Amino acid sequence: MRERSKIKFGIFLLSSFIFSNALFAQVTDNEKKLRELELDSTLGWKINGVAIISFSQSSFNNWAAGGQNSISGNTIISLYAGYKTAKASWDNTLDIGYGVVKQGTMSKWIKSDDKIDFTSKYGRKVSDKWFYAGLVNFKTQFSPGYNYPNDSVKISNFLAPAYVLAAIGFDFKPSNGISAFIAPLTSRTIYVGDQKLADAGTAGLTPAEVDVKGNIISHAAMIKNEFGGYLKLVYRKEDIVKNVNIMTKVDFFSNYLKNPQNLVVNWEALIAMKVNKILTVTFATNLIYDDAIKIPTGKDASGTMHYIGPRTQFKEVLGVGLSYKFTKGRKNK
Repeated sequence: MRERSKIKFGIFLLSSFIFSNALFAQVTDNEKKLRELELDSTLGWKINGVAIISFSQSSFNNWAAGGQNSISGNTIISLYAGYKTAKASWDNTLDIGYGVVKQGTMSKWIKSDDKIDFTSKYGRKVSDKWFYAGLVNFKTQFSPGYNYPNDSVKISNFLAPAYVLAAIGFDFKPSNGISAFIAPLTSRTIYVGDQKLADAGTAGLTPAEVDVKGNIISHAAMIKNEFGGYLKLVYRKEDIVKNVNIMTKVDFFSNYLKNPQNLVVNWEALIAMKVNKILTVTFATNLIYDDAIKIPTGKDASGTMHYIGPRTQFKEVLGVGLSYKFTKGRKNK
């Protein structure tokens, strides 16, 4: 009996040892998997965006101080989709803006904002904060623009102009929401998909050749290619103060082939101030300087378009309206 008890006790000790080791191994494996899951939550896809629709309206009836009825609407959409691995990152952004305004009972709707801006950037990690990177950017607008108040003189259109930029360089990401893309090798293509606008020299194209009476002898080329260097700085910050988000980006391009000292500058900023879950106040600005772009002043009696410039272009849009924001995917960029 005593021998059997010893054997049973030995079996119990052996079983306990095996079970405890198996349990310890399972706990260790689970901890390891949990850590890997926590690590992986910072990788993979992240998709977010915000859409804002704002309106304003004013009406006057027997108003002694005078005034003109008006109504306006503006839409801003900003989308981001990014994929991140341990060695690479792929960032895609799409910014869209469109607005219209109407003043008085007899006036037509006119455009107050219009842009399409898409950027795709892929990078391979060199160090903790530096990446080899390539970038493609496309910019244009949706609808025709006119030399207001003269709405018979068209000065822009869909794909007229359109800008396509392709660059290879280095991307510096010191922290989430901040990046500096430096590209010494950059091609920039300007396309004007409207022959009349191309003939007029829109977006810095060489105008059509005309005779003394203004008749076209040779149409202008619709495409212009440039080669140079490019710098893009981006800063995005949510809750910079409570319920206030900010995004600003600035591009610099130097054309090596002609007047490289005259930089093309495009600086945009968007501030969104959240009032409650759906109500948001937005303030958007856009500053552009391009030495090749002349500002149209209108046509003379013979129909010839006249220009001044170049000039610093500036636009601001202030709106109060409804907003929708979403975020899916990993914890950070």
